[in-house]
Amino acid sequence: MCKGPMGKCQDLYQCANSTVTTISRLLQDPQQCKGSSSISSDVSSSTDHTPTKAQKNAATSEDSDLSMRTLSTPSPALIFPPNSPGFQNGRGSSTSSSSVTGETVAMVHSPPPTRLTHPLIRLASKHQKEQANIDRLPDHAMIQIFSFLPTNQLCRCARVCRRWYNLAWDPRLWRTIRLTGETINVDRALKVLTRRLCQDTPNVCLMLETVIVSGCRRLTDRGLYTIAQCCPELRRLEVSGCYNISNEAVFDVVSLCPNLEHLDVSGCSKVTCISLTREASIKLSPLHGKQISIRYLDMTDCFVLEDEGLHTIAAHCTQLTHLYLRRCVRITDEGLRYLMIYCTSIKELSVSDCRFVSDFGMREIAKLESRLRYLSIAHCGRITDVGIRYIAKYCSKLRYLNARGCEGITDHGVEYLAKNCTKLKSLDIGKCPLVSDTGLEFLALNCFNLKRLSLKSCESITGQGLQIVAANCFDLQMLNVQDCEVSVDALRFVKRHCKRCIIEHTNPAFF
Repeated sequence: MCKGPMGKCQDLYQCANSTVTTISRLLQDPQQCKGSSSISSDVSSSTDHTPTKAQKNAATSEDSDLSMRTLSTPSPALIFPPNSPGFQNGRGSSTSSSSVTGETVAMVHSPPPTRLTHPLIRLASKHQKEQANIDRLPDHAMIQIFSFLPTNQLCRCARVCRRWYNLAWDPRLWRTIRLTGETINVDRALKVLTRRLCQDTPNVCLMLETVIVSGCRRLTDRGLYTIAQCCPELRRLEVSGCYNISNEAVFDVVSLCPNLEHLDVSGCSKVTCISLTREASIKLSPLHGKQISIRYLDMTDCFVLEDEGLHTIAAHCTQLTHLYLRRCVRITDEGLRYLMIYCTSIKELSVSDCRFVSDFGMREIAKLESRLRYLSIAHCGRITDVGIRYIAKYCSKLRYLNARGCEGITDHGVEYLAKNCTKLKSLDIGKCPLVSDTGLEFLALNCFNLKRLSLKSCESITGQGLQIVAANCFDLQMLNVQDCEVSVDALRFVKRHCKRCIIEHTNPAFF
């Protein structure tokens, strides 16, 4: 409490309030802070600068002692789009080393200062600290909050104050790197981040287990090389939609990350197979194919994948349990034959929209027997009741089947499926015009655990078949009868008997 004449107290109070406002603005935007504690340099994706060089150019002569203390452990503050406020502030700083137009950059900066020296600033800082409820949270609570932030936001939090800097770089928060956005310079971001995370263990980042950069179209082989060289403990990699990466970079990741179990390269049109590099193959034994521990592989929309590539994948990834080949339009029954020779532990398999897969391919898939739980053959027009009989006879523990658009399936196929796969929980036979109420009756009398049923555009289905299903499958949770000739009374009957069921329909009289 200030003592003295009233006028003096008012002047001091106004000064303190002004200081509090200034400090708040600086905390919200650390780039405006003067001195070495807020020094940042713009690292362009086209120029390969190191954090040390960037800080050396940014340090001022007046604060040389302070810069030596605070710039020894730089950290990246990722990633500002060119027009974002954070980037504009950093660019407008008097210590910015360069300006980049129309391109996303990575920001390299020093930790915030440890203390403020001026008495009025200390008073303002103390007043603000009393008002900031978030500062009262213990460290473990703050770390829990930070764990929900994406990587670029976490790096921004590291620029607020010394305490947040230390918490934001807690090793527990860096088991995962998650970057999103089409404009992000992902190659630069991964290089800067891995360098920072390798400080305690030079050239090796032992804590990082998951990298998710899905949709980052600027990711190239260079970014994957960085991951392969620095992250030997990597277990999960998702690069879906990154169409600039090629086989060579994927081979490097698989070869140098022996613990990799989850790989998503969906939409990577240049990837044609998964294999070890030649150097890795020479070092390993003749059974080196079993050294790849990938269990989950998603190659959806890898249009150039052919049977030979699938053969290579099967020979090297023998531990596969989940494989998704949606819209790999060049895959045939021969590729599935290779797959079943090597990968006998597959639980989930999708060959949707693989138009060359036929009943012979179903015979090969049936060799998985009771291990198969999930199968998607949607829009495989060459599959008929014969293929369904193979699956039903040998894969008795099947839980999910998507056969939408397989117009060759009839009531006979549905009957055989219902009598043999009694534990079926989800079935999609939409756009199968030859399936009628007779097939639904077999389902209702055998598959009592059915929870999801799609009959979209099944022209032969009527309300009578739906009523039989509703009277026997009480656990039904989702029913799709869009574009079906079903009466309102039948829909009300379903709703009355399956109270938790969500009905998707196109009848405007039912609501």
